[in-house]
Amino acid sequence: MELPWLGEHCSERSCKQLDFLPLKCDACGEVFCKDHIRYDDHKCSSAYKKNVQVPVCPLCNTPIPVQKGEIPDIVVGAHIDTDCKYNPAQQKIFTNKCLKPGCKRKEMMKVVCEQCGGNFCIKHRHPLDHDCKGSSHPISKA
Repeated sequence: MELPWLGEHCSERSCKQLDFLPLKCDACGEVFCKDHIRYDDHKCSSAYKKNVQVPVCPLCNTPIPVQKGEIPDIVVGAHIDTDCKYNPAQQKIFTNKCLKPGCKRKEMMKVVCEQCGGNFCIKHRHPLDHDCKGSSHPISKA
């Protein structure tokens, strides 16, 4: 070997590969090859210092605190079963209010008039039905 002082051996006991571009673990400080640099790959005992994750409830978007040694999926599941503030009955589906004066209907999707650009309910969607002011005379595409 011509340059024996270059590189370092992987700290993983089963590997000990001479690596010319070794990587240092930011948690435990030991040197590893590219195959063993991940916390799980070298069973890092200091991973808990760096590998911190805060899962978020998929229903109420609340961050759920996870203690050391707990499995995030189980903690989030317990939150959903007991503490979750999500209530599907409070979700507003019909939010698009009809702009025709006197009409109080709301639709799930926007129904926009092509002439005036206003949002209307299904009953008042045609220019003749909502007294359209978009052009001088309403034109039907039918």
